[in-house]
Amino acid sequence: MSVYEYVALDEKGRERKGFVDSPGVSAARQQLREEGIYPVEIHQAREKKNSVLSGMMEVGFLQKVSAKEVSIFTRQLSTLLGAGIPLVPSFSVLLAQTKNPLLQKILAQIRADLNEGKSLTTGMENFPRVFPPFYINMVKAGEASGTMNLVLERLADFSESQQALMSKIRAALAYPLIMLGVGSLVIFLLMAFVVPKITGIFTDMKQTLPLITIILIAVSNFLKSFWWLIILLIIAGVVSFKYLTAGTQTGHRFWDSVRLKAPVWGSVNLKIAIARFSRTLATLLQSGVPLLAAMEIVRNVVNNIVIGETIAKAAKEVEEGQSLAAPLAASGLFPPMVTEMIAVGEQSGSLEKMLNRIAVAYETEAQSDIMVMTSLLEPLMILAMGLIVGFIVVSILLPIFEMNQLVR
Repeated sequence: MSVYEYVALDEKGRERKGFVDSPGVSAARQQLREEGIYPVEIHQAREKKNSVLSGMMEVGFLQKVSAKEVSIFTRQLSTLLGAGIPLVPSFSVLLAQTKNPLLQKILAQIRADLNEGKSLTTGMENFPRVFPPFYINMVKAGEASGTMNLVLERLADFSESQQALMSKIRAALAYPLIMLGVGSLVIFLLMAFVVPKITGIFTDMKQTLPLITIILIAVSNFLKSFWWLIILLIIAGVVSFKYLTAGTQTGHRFWDSVRLKAPVWGSVNLKIAIARFSRTLATLLQSGVPLLAAMEIVRNVVNNIVIGETIAKAAKEVEEGQSLAAPLAASGLFPPMVTEMIAVGEQSGSLEKMLNRIAVAYETEAQSDIMVMTSLLEPLMILAMGLIVGFIVVSILLPIFEMNQLVR
């Protein structure tokens, strides 16, 4: 069986696009006609079922498949399987209602693999940028245990909870960032274009100006003449920062360490990482993934090299017969409450339950801390902008007052 991509017309003359599994082009055309649609163009979809590289290229250079789309697909597949619909027909249903062309191609290819007798895990492994190792291992555990619909439901729950957390964080930070951007732009335009016209009067009069006014004129002239240099420096700074913190292992590790130790924000980053660690590990363990394999996956999910190294060290000690709580406590990164709850969970055989409780607690704390930070940040930004505007006003009015005194 091969996958064919088609463009067709239905009985009302509307254009329809999609994919069909068929032994050949003629059979594909006949199959489409039986469904009441008439193919205008049909060709074999690009072969990628045995190539991880091509799957990565497909995802990397064409339309992106978002985490939300994967979450929706997971929830819908879980629902269909839970209703007793077999795997291949479930993929056919999802393929018909998927809007993203790239996700359509991926689902069509996985369905073709399933028709050839391959496992769902094998089909998904060809698209690692859409289905990460965390996802693949849970699906593999679901296939081994025969509880695929339950595992997919947990996957959807996990994905939705992570998206909800990040959405709340973005929403809390959106207003201060917009305010900062608009305020900075207004001040720049004021300094580069408005202030020079006003201060030009003082320059023409050749009057001795106060120091504060001289500083204002110098800054204004620099912004007006070298605004392009400032933009280039900002771009160069951002690119250099990205390279140093993400392009090199040493820089990446240093930046992750700074993110954990930074005043105020470091505490929030740590809480988010602990919540992600706990939620991911609990979800994997509930789905039947062994502890050591789960910790290897979690190590890459926390998105912090320092914490990842701690988890790797803990996994090594667990492999040697130690408990999970002891090496985490010895690292000094995980708070005592976390390690104590993990220890109790290990002793009582309810580790997954304790990890879920930790995740809920730290997600709530992180959201609360971010709300407090943003509520404090807004008045501080208003105060800073007020001081800048006040500096501009005083710098302009001071020489005017001196001129009035000379006239008198």
